[in-house]
Amino acid sequence: MTSCSMIITGGPSDLMPAVSDAVWSEQGTTPDAIEAALRELLAERHAENGGYVPARVLNMMAFVESQWSGEIANRLRGVGRYHASRLIVLSYDPHRERLDARASVAAEDDPKPGELILLHETVIVEIGERHLDDLLTIADPLVVSDLPTLLWSPHGHPEAVDALLPLAQAMLLDSVDEPAWHEAIDRASALSERVYVVDLAWLRSTPWRERIAATFDPPELRAELGTITAITVRHHPDSTMAAMLLIGWLASRLGWHLDPLIHHGETLSGKANAGHDIALCLEAAPEQQVRGLAGLSIETASGIQLRLDRGMGGLRAHRRDGKGNEREWTILGASRGEAGILGEGIRQALLRDPTYRPALQAAQTMLP
Repeated sequence: MTSCSMIITGGPSDLMPAVSDAVWSEQGTTPDAIEAALRELLAERHAENGGYVPARVLNMMAFVESQWSGEIANRLRGVGRYHASRLIVLSYDPHRERLDARASVAAEDDPKPGELILLHETVIVEIGERHLDDLLTIADPLVVSDLPTLLWSPHGHPEAVDALLPLAQAMLLDSVDEPAWHEAIDRASALSERVYVVDLAWLRSTPWRERIAATFDPPELRAELGTITAITVRHHPDSTMAAMLLIGWLASRLGWHLDPLIHHGETLSGKANAGHDIALCLEAAPEQQVRGLAGLSIETASGIQLRLDRGMGGLRAHRRDGKGNEREWTILGASRGEAGILGEGIRQALLRDPTYRPALQAAQTMLP
Protein backbone atom coordinates (compact mmCIF):
# COMPACT_ATOMS: atom_id res chain seq x y z
CA MET A 1 0.00 0.00 0.00
CA THR A 2 1.31 3.42 -0.96
CA SER A 3 0.32 6.71 0.61
CA CYS A 4 0.35 9.79 -1.58
CA SER A 5 2.79 12.61 -0.87
CA MET A 6 1.39 15.52 1.11
CA ILE A 7 2.53 18.66 2.90
CA ILE A 8 2.17 18.48 6.67
CA THR A 9 3.58 20.27 9.68
CA GLY A 10 6.40 18.20 11.16
CA GLY A 11 7.97 15.07 9.73
CA PRO A 12 6.77 11.48 10.09
CA SER A 13 10.20 10.32 11.18
CA ASP A 14 10.52 13.16 13.70
CA LEU A 15 14.26 13.08 13.05
CA MET A 16 14.76 16.74 12.33
CA PRO A 17 12.81 19.98 12.86
CA ALA A 18 10.94 21.20 9.82
CA VAL A 19 8.36 23.74 8.82
CA SER A 20 6.85 21.25 6.37
CA ASP A 21 7.55 17.85 4.87
CA ALA A 22 6.58 16.12 1.68
CA VAL A 23 5.85 12.57 2.79
CA TRP A 24 5.64 9.13 1.15
CA SER A 25 5.24 5.67 2.62
CA GLU A 26 4.74 2.17 1.31
CA GLN A 27 4.32 -1.28 2.80
CA GLY A 28 6.02 -4.19 1.07
CA THR A 29 8.18 -1.91 -1.03
CA THR A 30 11.52 -2.18 -2.85
CA PRO A 31 14.70 -0.07 -2.82
CA ASP A 32 14.04 1.11 -6.38
CA ALA A 33 10.53 2.23 -5.43
CA ILE A 34 11.90 4.18 -2.47
CA GLU A 35 14.51 5.91 -4.63
CA ALA A 36 11.88 6.81 -7.23
CA ALA A 37 9.62 8.22 -4.52
CA LEU A 38 12.43 10.43 -3.23
CA ARG A 39 13.00 11.84 -6.70
CA GLU A 40 9.29 12.58 -7.04
CA LEU A 41 9.15 14.28 -3.64
CA LEU A 42 12.09 16.52 -4.52
CA ALA A 43 10.50 17.42 -7.86
CA GLU A 44 7.22 18.17 -6.08
CA ARG A 45 8.85 20.53 -3.59
CA HIS A 46 10.77 22.35 -6.33
CA ALA A 47 7.62 22.70 -8.43
CA GLU A 48 5.83 24.12 -5.41
CA ASN A 49 8.53 26.77 -4.98
CA GLY A 50 11.67 27.15 -7.07
CA GLY A 51 13.53 28.31 -3.96
CA TYR A 52 13.54 24.75 -2.62
CA VAL A 53 16.77 22.97 -3.62
CA PRO A 54 18.14 19.64 -2.38
CA ALA A 55 21.05 19.75 0.04
CA ARG A 56 23.97 17.87 -1.44
CA VAL A 57 26.76 17.56 1.11
CA LEU A 58 26.64 14.25 2.99
CA ASN A 59 24.81 10.92 3.06
CA MET A 60 24.37 9.29 6.45
CA MET A 61 23.36 5.65 6.90
CA ALA A 62 22.25 4.57 10.37
CA PHE A 63 21.64 0.92 11.23
CA VAL A 64 19.52 0.98 14.40
CA GLU A 65 17.50 -1.43 16.46
CA SER A 66 13.83 -0.53 16.02
CA GLN A 67 13.10 -0.67 19.76
CA TRP A 68 15.59 2.17 20.31
CA SER A 69 14.66 4.23 17.26
CA GLY A 70 13.02 6.92 19.40
CA GLU A 71 16.22 7.45 21.35
CA ILE A 72 18.22 7.73 18.13
CA ALA A 73 15.66 10.18 16.73
CA ASN A 74 16.10 12.34 19.83
CA ARG A 75 19.88 12.31 19.43
CA LEU A 76 19.74 13.21 15.75
CA ARG A 77 17.27 16.03 16.36
CA GLY A 78 19.85 17.66 18.61
CA VAL A 79 22.62 17.99 16.00
CA GLY A 80 21.16 21.21 14.59
CA ARG A 81 22.78 22.48 11.41
CA TYR A 82 25.03 19.43 11.15
CA HIS A 83 22.31 17.01 10.07
CA ALA A 84 23.08 15.06 6.90
CA SER A 85 21.72 15.99 3.48
CA ARG A 86 20.17 12.54 3.15
CA LEU A 87 19.65 10.32 6.19
CA ILE A 88 18.98 6.63 5.54
CA VAL A 89 17.79 4.77 8.63
CA LEU A 90 17.75 0.98 8.47
CA SER A 91 15.45 0.15 11.38
CA TYR A 92 16.04 -3.47 12.37
CA ASP A 93 13.52 -5.77 14.01
CA PRO A 94 14.62 -9.43 13.75
CA HIS A 95 10.97 -10.60 13.62
CA ARG A 96 9.96 -8.37 10.72
CA GLU A 97 9.19 -10.16 7.46
CA ARG A 98 8.10 -7.31 5.19
CA LEU A 99 10.19 -4.37 3.96
CA ASP A 100 8.31 -1.15 4.66
CA ALA A 101 9.56 2.40 4.15
CA ARG A 102 8.76 6.02 4.87
CA ALA A 103 10.43 8.97 3.18
CA SER A 104 10.21 12.69 3.77
CA VAL A 105 11.74 15.77 2.19
CA ALA A 106 11.89 18.50 4.80
CA ALA A 107 12.36 22.25 4.67
CA GLU A 108 13.30 24.20 7.79
CA ASP A 109 11.77 27.40 6.43
CA ASP A 110 9.73 28.78 3.54
CA PRO A 111 11.83 30.49 0.84
CA LYS A 112 11.40 34.21 0.41
CA PRO A 113 11.57 35.70 -3.11
CA GLY A 114 15.07 35.23 -4.50
CA GLU A 115 16.09 33.01 -1.56
CA LEU A 116 17.15 29.35 -1.64
CA ILE A 117 16.12 26.93 1.11
CA LEU A 118 17.81 23.54 1.41
CA LEU A 119 15.76 20.36 1.45
CA HIS A 120 16.94 17.48 3.65
CA GLU A 121 15.78 13.95 2.98
CA THR A 122 15.04 11.22 5.51
CA VAL A 123 14.33 7.60 4.63
CA ILE A 124 13.33 5.00 7.21
CA VAL A 125 13.47 1.43 5.92
CA GLU A 126 12.08 -1.19 8.27
CA ILE A 127 13.90 -4.49 7.86
CA GLY A 128 14.12 -7.88 9.54
CA GLU A 129 16.50 -10.80 9.88
CA ARG A 130 15.67 -12.04 6.41
CA HIS A 131 16.94 -8.79 4.89
CA LEU A 132 20.41 -8.80 6.48
CA ASP A 133 21.99 -10.68 3.58
CA ASP A 134 20.71 -7.99 1.20
CA LEU A 135 21.74 -4.85 3.13
CA LEU A 136 24.03 -3.63 0.36
CA THR A 137 21.32 -4.14 -2.26
CA ILE A 138 18.77 -2.29 -0.11
CA ALA A 139 20.97 0.69 0.79
CA ASP A 140 22.89 1.22 -2.45
CA PRO A 141 20.05 2.82 -4.51
CA LEU A 142 19.25 5.18 -1.62
CA VAL A 143 22.72 6.74 -1.36
CA VAL A 144 23.19 9.94 -3.36
CA SER A 145 26.03 9.30 -5.79
CA ASP A 146 29.17 11.45 -5.64
CA LEU A 147 28.55 12.47 -2.01
CA PRO A 148 30.62 11.19 0.92
CA THR A 149 28.73 8.68 3.03
CA LEU A 150 28.93 8.33 6.81
CA LEU A 151 27.92 5.01 8.39
CA TRP A 152 26.69 4.77 12.01
CA SER A 153 25.56 1.69 13.91
CA PRO A 154 24.98 2.89 17.50
CA HIS A 155 23.88 -0.52 18.78
CA GLY A 156 26.83 -2.52 17.53
CA HIS A 157 25.95 -5.12 14.88
CA PRO A 158 29.44 -5.47 13.37
CA GLU A 159 28.17 -7.84 10.69
CA ALA A 160 25.79 -5.16 9.39
CA VAL A 161 28.60 -2.62 9.51
CA ASP A 162 30.87 -4.87 7.49
CA ALA A 163 28.11 -5.41 4.92
CA LEU A 164 27.43 -1.69 4.49
CA LEU A 165 31.00 -0.44 4.70
CA PRO A 166 31.63 -0.65 0.92
CA LEU A 167 29.17 2.25 0.52
CA ALA A 168 30.87 4.44 3.14
CA GLN A 169 33.92 6.66 3.22
CA ALA A 170 33.64 7.40 6.95
CA MET A 171 32.48 5.44 10.00
CA LEU A 172 30.96 7.06 13.07
CA LEU A 173 31.47 5.07 16.25
CA ASP A 174 31.62 5.55 19.99
CA SER A 175 34.40 3.40 21.36
CA VAL A 176 33.05 3.59 24.91
CA ASP A 177 29.99 1.61 23.75
CA GLU A 178 32.09 -1.51 23.14
CA PRO A 179 31.70 -4.16 25.88
CA ALA A 180 35.47 -4.13 26.59
CA TRP A 181 37.80 -1.20 25.98
CA HIS A 182 40.64 -3.35 24.65
CA GLU A 183 38.22 -4.77 22.06
CA ALA A 184 37.20 -1.20 21.23
CA ILE A 185 40.80 -0.33 20.38
CA ASP A 186 41.16 -3.38 18.14
CA ARG A 187 37.83 -2.72 16.41
CA ALA A 188 38.58 0.96 15.78
CA SER A 189 42.01 0.03 14.47
CA ALA A 190 40.56 -2.53 12.06
CA LEU A 191 37.94 -0.07 10.79
CA SER A 192 40.53 2.68 10.31
CA GLU A 193 42.29 0.43 7.82
CA ARG A 194 39.20 0.59 5.60
CA VAL A 195 37.57 4.00 6.13
CA TYR A 196 38.07 7.27 7.96
CA VAL A 197 36.94 6.74 11.54
CA VAL A 198 35.15 9.43 13.55
CA ASP A 199 35.21 8.35 17.20
CA LEU A 200 32.93 10.16 19.67
CA ALA A 201 35.19 9.02 22.49
CA TRP A 202 37.98 11.01 20.84
CA LEU A 203 35.82 14.08 20.27
CA ARG A 204 34.83 14.22 23.95
CA SER A 205 38.49 14.79 24.80
CA THR A 206 38.87 17.76 22.44
CA PRO A 207 38.65 20.49 25.16
CA TRP A 208 41.24 18.63 27.24
CA ARG A 209 43.66 18.30 24.34
CA GLU A 210 43.16 21.94 23.39
CA ARG A 211 43.92 23.08 26.94
CA ILE A 212 47.10 20.98 27.17
CA ALA A 213 48.28 22.35 23.82
CA ALA A 214 47.48 25.93 24.86
CA THR A 215 49.33 25.56 28.16
CA PHE A 216 52.58 24.56 26.48
CA ASP A 217 52.16 26.80 23.42
CA PRO A 218 54.09 29.85 24.74
CA PRO A 219 57.68 29.63 23.39
CA GLU A 220 59.17 29.70 26.89
CA LEU A 221 57.16 26.62 27.88
CA ARG A 222 57.50 24.43 24.78
CA ALA A 223 60.75 22.89 26.02
CA GLU A 224 58.81 21.65 29.06
CA LEU A 225 57.03 19.14 26.83
CA GLY A 226 60.32 17.25 26.62
CA THR A 227 60.62 17.09 30.41
CA ILE A 228 57.21 15.64 31.33
CA THR A 229 57.72 13.09 34.11
CA ALA A 230 54.20 11.96 35.06
CA ILE A 231 50.64 11.96 33.74
CA THR A 232 47.51 10.86 35.58
CA VAL A 233 44.16 10.66 33.79
CA ARG A 234 40.88 10.15 35.66
CA HIS A 235 37.89 8.94 33.67
CA HIS A 236 34.36 7.63 33.86
CA PRO A 237 34.52 3.84 34.52
CA ASP A 238 33.19 3.19 31.00
CA SER A 239 35.61 5.63 29.34
CA THR A 240 38.97 3.91 29.68
CA MET A 241 39.21 4.19 25.90
CA ALA A 242 39.03 8.00 26.10
CA ALA A 243 41.91 8.04 28.59
CA MET A 244 43.95 5.66 26.42
CA LEU A 245 43.44 7.91 23.40
CA LEU A 246 44.55 10.99 25.35
CA ILE A 247 47.78 9.29 26.40
CA GLY A 248 48.16 7.97 22.85
CA TRP A 249 47.78 11.50 21.50
CA LEU A 250 50.57 12.84 23.70
CA ALA A 251 52.81 9.88 22.91
CA SER A 252 52.29 10.11 19.15
CA ARG A 253 52.83 13.88 19.07
CA LEU A 254 55.90 13.84 21.34
CA GLY A 255 57.55 10.69 20.04
CA TRP A 256 57.31 8.62 23.22
CA HIS A 257 57.96 4.89 23.32
CA LEU A 258 55.13 3.16 25.18
CA ASP A 259 55.12 -0.04 27.21
CA PRO A 260 52.01 -2.16 27.84
CA LEU A 261 49.98 -1.03 30.86
CA ILE A 262 49.46 -3.15 33.96
CA HIS A 263 46.15 -3.67 35.78
CA HIS A 264 45.92 -2.74 39.46
CA GLY A 265 42.23 -3.20 40.23
CA GLU A 266 40.40 -0.27 38.60
CA THR A 267 43.68 1.44 37.78
CA LEU A 268 46.03 1.01 34.84
CA SER A 269 49.63 2.05 35.24
CA GLY A 270 52.75 1.94 33.13
CA LYS A 271 55.44 4.09 31.66
CA ALA A 272 56.54 5.84 28.52
CA ASN A 273 60.09 6.65 27.55
CA ALA A 274 61.39 9.82 25.92
CA GLY A 275 65.02 9.51 26.97
CA HIS A 276 63.69 9.40 30.52
CA ASP A 277 60.81 7.50 32.11
CA ILE A 278 57.33 9.04 32.24
CA ALA A 279 54.93 7.55 34.80
CA LEU A 280 51.46 6.88 33.40
CA CYS A 281 48.35 6.29 35.51
CA LEU A 282 44.74 5.83 34.34
CA GLU A 283 42.24 5.90 37.21
CA ALA A 284 38.49 5.20 37.10
CA ALA A 285 36.35 7.92 38.68
CA PRO A 286 33.11 6.17 39.75
CA GLU A 287 31.62 9.43 41.04
CA GLN A 288 31.46 10.88 37.51
CA GLN A 289 27.93 10.77 36.10
CA VAL A 290 28.68 11.31 32.41
CA ARG A 291 31.00 9.50 30.04
CA GLY A 292 34.39 10.93 29.24
CA LEU A 293 37.31 12.31 31.21
CA ALA A 294 37.03 13.49 34.80
CA GLY A 295 40.44 15.05 35.29
CA LEU A 296 44.12 14.94 34.46
CA SER A 297 47.42 16.13 35.87
CA ILE A 298 50.79 16.62 34.19
CA GLU A 299 54.10 17.15 35.94
CA THR A 300 57.47 18.19 34.50
CA ALA A 301 61.02 17.85 35.79
CA SER A 302 61.23 21.60 36.50
CA GLY A 303 58.29 21.44 38.91
CA ILE A 304 55.50 22.69 36.63
CA GLN A 305 52.16 21.08 37.39
CA LEU A 306 49.01 21.35 35.31
CA ARG A 307 45.72 19.96 36.63
CA LEU A 308 42.38 19.98 34.83
CA ASP A 309 39.12 18.83 36.41
CA ARG A 310 35.61 18.65 35.02
CA GLY A 311 33.42 21.22 36.74
CA MET A 312 30.19 23.15 36.47
CA GLY A 313 30.18 25.22 33.28
CA GLY A 314 33.55 24.05 32.01
CA LEU A 315 36.97 22.75 33.00
CA ARG A 316 38.56 23.89 36.24
CA ALA A 317 42.27 24.53 35.62
CA HIS A 318 45.06 24.71 38.21
CA ARG A 319 48.65 25.49 37.32
CA ARG A 320 51.77 25.73 39.46
CA ASP A 321 55.06 26.96 38.00
CA GLY A 322 58.55 25.84 38.95
CA LYS A 323 58.79 28.57 41.62
CA GLY A 324 55.65 27.43 43.40
CA ASN A 325 53.36 30.20 42.12
CA GLU A 326 49.82 28.91 41.66
CA ARG A 327 46.85 30.02 39.59
CA GLU A 328 43.30 28.66 39.21
CA TRP A 329 40.65 29.54 36.65
CA THR A 330 37.62 28.09 34.85
CA ILE A 331 37.59 27.40 31.11
CA LEU A 332 33.98 28.21 30.30
CA GLY A 333 31.90 26.21 27.86
CA ALA A 334 34.36 23.34 27.47
CA SER A 335 31.60 20.72 27.26
CA ARG A 336 29.30 20.64 24.23
CA GLY A 337 26.99 17.95 25.62
CA GLU A 338 26.19 14.68 23.88
CA ALA A 339 24.10 16.36 21.18
CA GLY A 340 26.97 18.69 20.39
CA ILE A 341 29.41 15.78 20.31
CA LEU A 342 27.22 13.87 17.85
CA GLY A 343 26.81 16.95 15.67
CA GLU A 344 30.57 17.45 15.64
CA GLY A 345 30.99 13.79 14.73
CA ILE A 346 28.78 14.24 11.66
CA ARG A 347 30.70 17.38 10.69
CA GLN A 348 34.01 15.56 11.09
CA ALA A 349 32.96 13.10 8.36
CA LEU A 350 33.68 15.92 5.91
CA LEU A 351 37.04 16.74 7.49
CA ARG A 352 40.15 14.77 8.28
CA ASP A 353 41.79 14.86 11.71
CA PRO A 354 45.35 13.57 11.16
CA THR A 355 45.96 13.07 14.88
CA TYR A 356 43.34 10.42 15.70
CA ARG A 357 44.83 7.40 13.96
CA PRO A 358 48.37 7.88 15.36
CA ALA A 359 46.80 8.28 18.83
CA LEU A 360 44.82 5.07 18.28
CA GLN A 361 47.93 3.19 17.16
CA ALA A 362 49.80 4.42 20.22
CA ALA A 363 46.92 3.32 22.45
CA GLN A 364 47.05 -0.12 20.87
CA THR A 365 50.69 -0.52 21.95
CA MET A 366 49.60 0.06 25.58
CA LEU A 367 47.18 -2.88 25.62
CA PRO A 368 47.99 -5.09 28.62
